[in-house]
Amino acid sequence: MVRSTGRVIRARSEFAGFRFPPEVITLAVRWCLRFGLSYRDVEELLAERGIEVDHTTLFRWVVRFTPLFVEAARPCRHTPRDRWFVDETNVEVPGRWRYLYRAVDQFGQVIDVLLSPKRDKKAARRFFTRALAGAIAPAEVTTDRAAAYPRVLDELVPAAQHVTVRYANNRVEADHSRLKARLQATRGIKTDRSLRIVATGHAFVQNLRRGYYELATEAAVPDRVVAAFDRTGPRRLIDLARQPLPAAPPLDNATEPVAFTELALAV
Repeated sequence: MVRSTGRVIRARSEFAGFRFPPEVITLAVRWCLRFGLSYRDVEELLAERGIEVDHTTLFRWVVRFTPLFVEAARPCRHTPRDRWFVDETNVEVPGRWRYLYRAVDQFGQVIDVLLSPKRDKKAARRFFTRALAGAIAPAEVTTDRAAAYPRVLDELVPAAQHVTVRYANNRVEADHSRLKARLQATRGIKTDRSLRIVATGHAFVQNLRRGYYELATEAAVPDRVVAAFDRTGPRRLIDLARQPLPAAPPLDNATEPVAFTELALAV
């Protein structure tokens, strides 16, 4: 027989074991994803606020916490609209070229991002299958004239109108340029895993700053998110995230709205 002790065992916080408090890690990750800064630049900005963090540690924070923030915010995301703009761009990983697929709707919301070693029908099918899993079927899809797209669209969304007019895809190509500017500041990415995380995190922050997540500054994250990712006391973390950094002046003129830090309660 197993005797119940009546104690509720809670999972450890994802921030447990780190020397820095959650609000510092959250702010650093947001700066790294949002702005065209190198990790050394973010290291210097934090040092000016009395926080000594090595640039290598900042990179490790981004790799570890970005997927957690993206997953925690997923239930709060708006449903993409029915006009999609899809394109792929090539990104160099040392010694290799990779293709980054991206889709945005007519209002600029990034629908999905996929990294693939090849640019073929199999990669296009995989991308659309993932994108359709979290969105309604589009009524219109704008792409370039790659041969794989018509066959994949006829297979997965046969009712959608396929547009291949020249310059019609400028909206998503502009999003590619923002990501490449971000990668250039870091002097490139060394592994596929790092590139996948940074690209996904960059898309997440783009959607967040454009208002495509219901993350209110005065309300908690929905109960279903807390139930899935509750690692520490939500109220305590949300209070920590709103406090100014230690030994630093107020950051009101140097940060975005605090909605991003609300995700700390779900990690």
